[in-house]
Amino acid sequence: MDARQTSDVVQLSPRDTVVVALRDLAVGQTVDIGGQALAVRDDIPAGHKLAIRQVPQDAAVIKFGWSIGLASRAIAPGEHVHSHNLRCDHTIDSEAISTEVPAALESPGEFTFQGYERADGQVGTRNYLAVISNVNCSASVARMISQKFDAAALAAFPNVDGVISFRHEGGCAMAFEGSRHRMLSRVLGGMARHPNVGGFLLVGLGCEQGTLEHLVQSQRLHHIDLPAGHEPTSVQGRGNPLPVLTMQNLGGTRATVQRGTEVVAQMLHQVNAARRTTVPAARLILATECGGSDGYSGITANPALGAAADRVVACGGTVILSETSEIYGAEHLLTRRARTRAVAEKLLERIEWWKWYCRNYGEELDNNPSVGNKAGGLTTITEKSLGAVSKGGSTALEAVYEYAEPVRQAGFVVMDSPGFDPASVTGMVAGGANAVAFTTGRGSCFGFKPVPSFKIASNSQLYHRLREDMDFNAGRVLEGQSVQDVGHDLFLQLLATASGQATCSERLGIGEEEFVPWLVGPVL
Repeated sequence: MDARQTSDVVQLSPRDTVVVALRDLAVGQTVDIGGQALAVRDDIPAGHKLAIRQVPQDAAVIKFGWSIGLASRAIAPGEHVHSHNLRCDHTIDSEAISTEVPAALESPGEFTFQGYERADGQVGTRNYLAVISNVNCSASVARMISQKFDAAALAAFPNVDGVISFRHEGGCAMAFEGSRHRMLSRVLGGMARHPNVGGFLLVGLGCEQGTLEHLVQSQRLHHIDLPAGHEPTSVQGRGNPLPVLTMQNLGGTRATVQRGTEVVAQMLHQVNAARRTTVPAARLILATECGGSDGYSGITANPALGAAADRVVACGGTVILSETSEIYGAEHLLTRRARTRAVAEKLLERIEWWKWYCRNYGEELDNNPSVGNKAGGLTTITEKSLGAVSKGGSTALEAVYEYAEPVRQAGFVVMDSPGFDPASVTGMVAGGANAVAFTTGRGSCFGFKPVPSFKIASNSQLYHRLREDMDFNAGRVLEGQSVQDVGHDLFLQLLATASGQATCSERLGIGEEEFVPWLVGPVL
């Protein structure tokens, strides 16, 4: 990004017809644009757009070097550019596919972190024990079991980060092996297999459509050894019995909570036996997310995360970009970088599905920018997406995955998901992500157990205002540091986090309520 910056504004590309205000600008004030004084015609809040050239009605408004929409009326230099004079107009480019596949990056050197090597070859960054409810009807029981194991109860197990429960709204009133059932099974199976989960217990009601037997068999869940005499009801999984509890078979709520507490207490000894070892940075699977974005997010936090993502990929690791509804409008930047035409076409197919999905409810993808996004200076989905996709860095797009599908391909990949942060992160973590990098401009206080969520502020004001919630200040990009330097610092902090350094959300105990599987299909 060939940005030009003064104390008042930043121009992100020489082609741009707008600049972004770095502080509040008042009517009558003049700003320096390429050595020329420009009079400000409207009050411009910090993070919002100021026109620097005449833009005729229906002409493209350019930011990041690309169109972010069309002028809904003529715009004069010095005017505020926002919802009152800018409308979305986006056409998908299905021609420029795999035309700009970048060469592989050179390895940045031998970087490592301290992780948990699991028997199946995966590497964890945390070590939790999970109580997984397969249906909403057993959600309260799963919660009651996990809550028995507070800090005092876990004092004898210093290598266990916690006992958590995964609860959700689904599991029944759905077609057997229909879309909702398949998606939920992928999510629950992914959490059970997750390298940050050292052991798990499945809990169900007993009469649900999404049976425990189906979950175990369809997701090929592994066996957990328990001491003799402590095995609960079992379901066959990979040729070995897998511990499960069903409320109807055990005699109801109280009996299931008691039995589950006994089982977890025994499993803790096995989970506590895990130890961190030195592993290469190639074992990092980084989920990238943005929430509460503002006008600075696409200038500071997202590009800095992209620079860190490039370093992860150069080390042989994996970076996941999701939120398909926030890729729309910038998909051409990814399809041009797609390793193969098939990869690009899969991304375009998912975007077309999203357009169809929104039309079914009388909505449009351009409605994605939230009230907070717009208050922070973002106007159209195209503008938001152009900034959002920069989180993924600059390397080739290697694969596109369905929601919560296991991610097997190293490098930069995309996972289909909604733009709702909890649902998006749930899918990426179920797919195997062992760390989350989360950028925010308005101030998201997100966390997600069992994976550390490292939050990156787009501006220094936010970083200092929400100091207990923000892990990293990318606002330094606007204070003289380069995107690459800030990105390198971020990369090192992500490795430290993967090694066990606690994030803000972990210190605050946030992350269990944010488990939100995305389920598409009718509730019957």
